[in-house]
Amino acid sequence: VLLQAYGGGLVQPGDSLRLFCVASGGTFRSYVMAWFRQAPGTEREFVAAIKENGRSTFYGGSVKGRSTISRDNAKNTVYLQMNNLKAEDTAVYYCAAGHPITAAADTEGAYYYWGQGTLVTVSS
Repeated sequence: VLLQAYGGGLVQPGDSLRLFCVASGGTFRSYVMAWFRQAPGTEREFVAAIKENGRSTFYGGSVKGRSTISRDNAKNTVYLQMNNLKAEDTAVYYCAAGHPITAAADTEGAYYYWGQGTLVTVSS
C-alpha cells in the first residue's frame, strides 16, 4: 500500500487546516488508518485513528477536541481536520495503515504502511 499525505503548510495560531492522505495499491477499506506526528527532536506521537468502516475514532490527548479524523473509502482517502492550531502542533504529520487491535490503535508499531509526511508549521 502506498500512502501519500498532502495539505500541510504554514498557518497562524488559531487557524484551521485539513490534511488528507490518499492510498493506492491495496484494499483501503480493510485498513485502520491513523495520523501520527513528529516535531523536531521528539518521538513520533499518535494523533488520531479511524476504524475500517469509519464508525470508531480515537484521538491523542494533545489534539482531542480540536481535530477530527474521517475517511472516504470510495476515494481511498483519510482526512485530518485540525482546528484552533497552536505553535506546539508544528510537526511533520504522517498517515499510516494497519490492522491494530483497538487497544493498540495509538501504537506506532501496529501500523505496516506509512506515508512520506507533510509538514505543518504554526507560526505568527
